[in-house]
Amino acid sequence: MNKVPLTLRGAELLKEELQRLKSVERPAVIEAIAEARSHGDLSENAEYDAAKERQGFVEGRIAELEGKISNAMIINPAELDADGRVVFGATVELMDLETEDQVTYQIVGDDEADIKVCKVSVNSPIARALIGKEAGDVAEVLAPGGIREYEVLDVKYI
Repeated sequence: MNKVPLTLRGAELLKEELQRLKSVERPAVIEAIAEARSHGDLSENAEYDAAKERQGFVEGRIAELEGKISNAMIINPAELDADGRVVFGATVELMDLETEDQVTYQIVGDDEADIKVCKVSVNSPIARALIGKEAGDVAEVLAPGGIREYEVLDVKYI
């Protein structure tokens, strides 16, 4: 399996979720199954069916997280030395050349991407256009509404 790039913070969040699933969710599901079993006939027991379904989800998510963590290539942006170029983990300040709006994005792995907190996937069109650029460069991004141009104002590794 290929290595999955994760920032240090992204890896911490996955480990926290895994710990919660193992220490809180899994025991709660086991307890719910035991409770449902105590009600007798399992063939018509909706509580039992729901608990078993939840157990399948929890166990599947645990396996998925363990796989991602074991295949993670953890990158600490603060330790990068990319000579001012945009690389995985970098935080990039941009200006939309059409609207002159300024935005800041961090380039992260697919599992960490969340546009609401300005984290974009390394596989997104904007990140692919930015990789390798440095302050002063212009990146052309093929967006759904056409080509957008962004000037790189600053690149940080935090």
